[in-house]
Amino acid sequence: MRPQKVLDKEILNGLTKIFRSRGYEGASLKELSDATGLKKASLYHRFPNGKQEMADAVLVHLEEWINTNVFHTLLDTNLTPTVRLKKGLLAIRELYDGGDAICIFRALSMQAGIELFEAQINKGMTQWLSAFKEIGIALSFTSEEAEKKAMQVLIQIQGCLIVTKGLGDLSVFENTMQNIENSYLKR
Repeated sequence: MRPQKVLDKEILNGLTKIFRSRGYEGASLKELSDATGLKKASLYHRFPNGKQEMADAVLVHLEEWINTNVFHTLLDTNLTPTVRLKKGLLAIRELYDGGDAICIFRALSMQAGIELFEAQINKGMTQWLSAFKEIGIALSFTSEEAEKKAMQVLIQIQGCLIVTKGLGDLSVFENTMQNIENSYLKR
């Protein structure tokens, strides 16, 4: 068996970059092909169901990364709640490249994408809310306070990504991450 010229992780990273920047509708097969280093025929060989299968693979890839690096960290009872929160926020900084990367949920929730990926987007957002609610409870918030805090965190992260891009100012993202940390730790 001959080795693959382009590794799966590289392919997924290329697809992720295009879907994040162009959305589902805006991503052309040429852009997806160029970003992965694969010819269109090779791309279809790997993803016979086309662009939707590529976007599904990106969602699964990001979900696995987020589960491992964000949710697992926030829920790791072997660490103190403060360390869990700080490490989880650090992973979020990495996920969004310090605010430079667009959220895949936003990118895939435009136009036809919302109908195609609504269940995955809903599941992902529900997981974010659950993980941040749990860290809130671990930091001695009541269940109700933790639930409200988790919703605010999700809104703050999503909103700051849009404002960061719109203003071209990465400090908006970093300030939001710091504000989230402070809101949990300095009540």
